[in-house]
Amino acid sequence: MTFEAVLTTIQSQKVVPVVSIGKRHQANGLAATLVENGLPVAEITLRTPESFAALELAAKNPKLLVGVGSLQTPDQLNRAADLGAQFAVSAGFVPEIAEKAEALKMPYFPGIATPTEILHAMKYKIEIMKFFPAESLGGIAMLKAMSAPFPQLKFMPTGGISVNNVRDYLSQDSVFAVGGSWMVPQKAIDAGEFELIGKLIREAREICAQ
Repeated sequence: MTFEAVLTTIQSQKVVPVVSIGKRHQANGLAATLVENGLPVAEITLRTPESFAALELAAKNPKLLVGVGSLQTPDQLNRAADLGAQFAVSAGFVPEIAEKAEALKMPYFPGIATPTEILHAMKYKIEIMKFFPAESLGGIAMLKAMSAPFPQLKFMPTGGISVNNVRDYLSQDSVFAVGGSWMVPQKAIDAGEFELIGKLIREAREICAQ
């Protein structure tokens, strides 16, 4: 998928499930559940020993757009790209990851929490950034204040996003999409409770469509 196609897909879905998988064999079931319930995108975070193996399995589903999250080093991004990741996310801004993503022609959404971090990311021609952790930083009020000097940029708030506030975030002009894990809880994934996950995904899609 091209750089532009990845962005178009994420924006059209409005929400990116932020996934943590502790048991690699559940990645296939999760991928199928996301696709079958109309939310064919996932940011698979590098938070468990099984993360890379799970990413590789999920990426084998041709209908699922898979990204890698919680990146800390460019080597991690390189490995994830080899396994099928098509976009990259980190908790903070890492210049070396930005350079690697540019070389790979891959969208990179760095986490930012201050205008200074925004300015640093802009030096690398990054125009969509992850606002993280959104609710802990002050939520929509903080996003409005911080994004005001940068009308050309878009943001993907992540952290504390839920059924209770997702529509409020999506109503903001500066918001490209949101990231959230409420519809893909790790305990449910690891237990193989895909019927429950499917229900949560459908509810999330319905809310985001309103």
